[in-house]
Amino acid sequence: MLDMLVVGGGYVGLSAAVAVKQAAPHLNVAVVEAAPEHVWKNDTRASAIIAAAAKMLEVFGIWKEIEPEAQPITKMIVTDSKTSDPVRPVFLTFDGEVADGRPFAHMIPNVAMVAALRGACERLGIDIRHGLGATELKTHDTHATVTLSDGSALETRLLVACDGVRSTLRDLAGIRTVTWDYGQSGIVATVEHERPHDGCAEEHFLPAGPFAILPLKNNRSSLVWTERTPDANRLVAADDLIFEEELERRFGHKLGSLKVIGDKRAFPLGLTLARAFVAPRFALAGDAAHGIHPISGQGLNLGFKDVAALAETIVEADRLGLDIGSINILERYQTWRRFDTFRMGVTTDVLNRLFSNDATPIRIARDVGLGIVDRLPRLKSFFIGQAAGTTAKDNPRLLAGETI
Repeated sequence: MLDMLVVGGGYVGLSAAVAVKQAAPHLNVAVVEAAPEHVWKNDTRASAIIAAAAKMLEVFGIWKEIEPEAQPITKMIVTDSKTSDPVRPVFLTFDGEVADGRPFAHMIPNVAMVAALRGACERLGIDIRHGLGATELKTHDTHATVTLSDGSALETRLLVACDGVRSTLRDLAGIRTVTWDYGQSGIVATVEHERPHDGCAEEHFLPAGPFAILPLKNNRSSLVWTERTPDANRLVAADDLIFEEELERRFGHKLGSLKVIGDKRAFPLGLTLARAFVAPRFALAGDAAHGIHPISGQGLNLGFKDVAALAETIVEADRLGLDIGSINILERYQTWRRFDTFRMGVTTDVLNRLFSNDATPIRIARDVGLGIVDRLPRLKSFFIGQAAGTTAKDNPRLLAGETI
């Protein structure tokens, strides 16, 4: 019997397995992933990793492997305008360093991060099984039994679902969600440009939604471009010339000519919050527990916070000789994470509704608010600390760079 089975082999699932196994090597931990092996190598996307998450990756011993591929975000600017505006005034700027001198975030290619996490799993002896999804879940007093798509079954004292926002295991566990659709989709693409970005990230609030430009290595940037879903689907289906013309209207010309590299994809945007994060022998983490709007860039980092809190809860319970799959133990994790997740979900929802609105009175009010924040250094420092995840009083040890 396994001590912990993680279903979902993305960053959150792999991190959960590494965090627990590294701190408690005697526990038998395994990962099951629905995608075939090597599919992850085709992922051309990149993700924003906040400073606190980078500290956790340092504890895992893999940050040195990732860092050469990571682009520090040294500055961030925020504008609010229409697509047709010839000039986009900057209402808010952030320097990209937190108190200890490190960047508040890095942009990391997904391939580099997954490769490092998989290497850590291999060194720790964590078995990863590919091409298998969960089809049935039964919970017993002492364990859970998961039936997989090949007909095999695994028994585990604790099952951790990291299988995404449309989690099959969440449904099998009978956990309901609060869900609504924004009618928007996020276009994700990588572009190459002539001039250097100097590590500057930009967020342009446009009538259809936020348009984020996030710096990558080698004169490249990652886009998270929000549009109404019909428009997003039309843009992604268009050839590169039409796409690049529309892109230049939003991106501008200050970095020179633009060229799309690799695939461009559109993902529907909505809010999904699980009504419970735990059940007997069962815990949710990452997007399986919460799917939020990308306006804050915190989605993946919320998942890393889940990992750090869950691992600390499990390992401390194990050291006390307690049952790691007991609902009493798992409710400590739920109490730790649910309020922060709910708060972030509400915050991103309000921000999206506020900034995806072109009504003149609302635009004037939000621009005045941004201008006030820009003139108050202490308030800006507070916001950057919150964004970096370094000032939260209830941070798990891993996010503070400490071992469990």
